[in-house]
Amino acid sequence: MIANYHTHTPRCGHAVGAEEDYVRHGIKRGLKALGFADHTPYLFPGDYYSDFRMRPEELPAYADTVRRLRDAYRGQIDIRLGVEAEYYPDLFRDTLSLLRENGVEYLLLGQHCCGNEIGFPHNNFPTDREEDIKRYCHQTMEAMNTGLFTYFAHPDMLGFTGDDGVYTRYMRELCREAKACDMPLEINLLGVEDNRNYPRRLFWGIAAEEGCAVVLGCDAHRPEALSVTAPEEKAMMLVEELGLTLVTQPKLRSIL
Repeated sequence: MIANYHTHTPRCGHAVGAEEDYVRHGIKRGLKALGFADHTPYLFPGDYYSDFRMRPEELPAYADTVRRLRDAYRGQIDIRLGVEAEYYPDLFRDTLSLLRENGVEYLLLGQHCCGNEIGFPHNNFPTDREEDIKRYCHQTMEAMNTGLFTYFAHPDMLGFTGDDGVYTRYMRELCREAKACDMPLEINLLGVEDNRNYPRRLFWGIAAEEGCAVVLGCDAHRPEALSVTAPEEKAMMLVEELGLTLVTQPKLRSIL
């Protein structure tokens, strides 16, 4: 890896370590670029708020911290300011304005819930319902067509336990749309390290058949994740076995 654009901070409530420690471990690994993409704040209606993302009032300090580190480490590593965001159609426009006001440069698509989140379960919860995989694929395809996301983080996180034929049909549709939108798909190294339900080999076989571009993303929730290479080595075995097209440094799509 020469770049990782999927890095979290403690503001999301489930990551640890100071931002500068992430930078130091990125340099130790030999990264040329490091992007912070913590879970985006969202402007939900009423008093609802999810428990895995920073709050809107935390965004200015987040942006200022990343910019300070960018300046402090200029010439050693290229530091970029992003967020990992779901595509919630009814809320996306106002949240996008908030992100732009704070100078956020790029978005990663990480669709942890469907709909507009409220009333929907986390997407990695087990489900065998066709309507759930259909909703997930079609909503993320709509997101890709905005042209605002740099890449699709853990696109195979959906905990679908139903028929493989149903899974293949919908995920092939998703992969074809990703190819048409020139949207790289991320093999998630946290999933590799924690032995999660993703990366799912069936998905990546489909992605290979459809000629999708893939990236590796650390999804770092602790600084040390940026200097541990074993998950990358396992992911590269999958890349080589399936003949996937690896992009080592994806082009950031600016939202500014």
